[in-house]
Amino acid sequence: MRVLVVGGGGREHAICWALSKSPRISKLYCAPGNGGISEIAECANIDAKDIGEMVHFAKENADFVVVAPDDPLALGMVDALESAGIRAFGPNKDAARLESSKEYAKGIMKKYDISTAAYSVFSDVDAAKSFIHEHGAPIVVKADGLALGKGVVVAMDIQAALEAVDWMLLDKRFGDSGNSVIIEECMTGPEVTILAFTDGKTIVPMLSSQDHKRAFTGDLGPNTGGMGAFCPSPLYTPEVAEKCMNEIFLPTVKAMQAEGTPFKGVLYFGLMLTPNGPKVVEYNARFGDPEAQPLLTLLKTDLFDIFEAIVDERLHEIDIEWHDGSACCVVLASGGYPEQYETGFEITGLGGMPDGTEVFHAGTVREGDTLQTSGGRVLGVTARGKTLDQATARAYEGIGHISFKNSHHRTDIGRPQKNA
Repeated sequence: MRVLVVGGGGREHAICWALSKSPRISKLYCAPGNGGISEIAECANIDAKDIGEMVHFAKENADFVVVAPDDPLALGMVDALESAGIRAFGPNKDAARLESSKEYAKGIMKKYDISTAAYSVFSDVDAAKSFIHEHGAPIVVKADGLALGKGVVVAMDIQAALEAVDWMLLDKRFGDSGNSVIIEECMTGPEVTILAFTDGKTIVPMLSSQDHKRAFTGDLGPNTGGMGAFCPSPLYTPEVAEKCMNEIFLPTVKAMQAEGTPFKGVLYFGLMLTPNGPKVVEYNARFGDPEAQPLLTLLKTDLFDIFEAIVDERLHEIDIEWHDGSACCVVLASGGYPEQYETGFEITGLGGMPDGTEVFHAGTVREGDTLQTSGGRVLGVTARGKTLDQATARAYEGIGHISFKNSHHRTDIGRPQKNA
């Protein structure tokens, strides 16, 4: 089987790494890929959002396509591939609206009584600011559309909330993604992420995980795409899992069926364990990044078998198994990320990683004989261990081997008491 993975970040490297272990795959491609992915897959220099070129390449080279990032899913790449007769993994454009429009997602939760924060939607600046003054702080301001994980401001005072409205609605920091904003109550409690495989009818949750969004140690600084993640979370007890399955996961799958847009792919549930029970913070329509990295290192079942079963709507036939223990991913980022940063610095020290450790590339490129930085998040050092402490220690030991100019990372990844 010839398989193409769309994307070029750490999530896509982890997916390619897992797929490369499948005996059923004879040829693995990735577009555009990166410096690390190029070691296990043939990379094609095609932008992940270029639907026409991706379909053309797939028709010539692939039997099966995995669309991994949010943007091409929101643009309808799966729809285009299927129209061209190519089997593709991932939700279609309509189903991917669960992530591409927070207003749509909130509407689904309200209509089908799925627990989430109370909210209002605004496209008018003055109306949004009046609402903030009326309700006070803390309060949460979210850009409606995709914003690389950075379109959420948890404002602890009114001034911060008003500024967030200005730079989303007036300054258009997120372009059309900020044409409207969702302003919602600030829930309290620890956050847990549950990614789930679903074929539109059956849903199979993966191990629980937790990511760390803030840029700096101690949950300080701006939100990022994610500075690290670990799994499983000790906060996600069997009792919480049962409640989430009955009150959130199954109702979401049934809601999408009822809307005529069944969701097939990986459905991401960002949850907050509030004093009033688990509530949905957000949906994503694909593997989280960096949650995919520790999760996939613990997956025992052939990932391609799962993907194919989802496309064929026979997920109920697959017995998904996981390795015992824990896994932790620590992100090495470029200095200045998530704001302005420089790239083009040589990366050294990738050899000699501790046992059970993989280095997933997110923003790297090969230039001759050297590997150089090419993005904000550069590497995700991911380690397995019998315990979370062991996995975390191994990941940080691996970090200690690696060097590039202006690198930075958090020193507190893997602490479950921290909120994401």
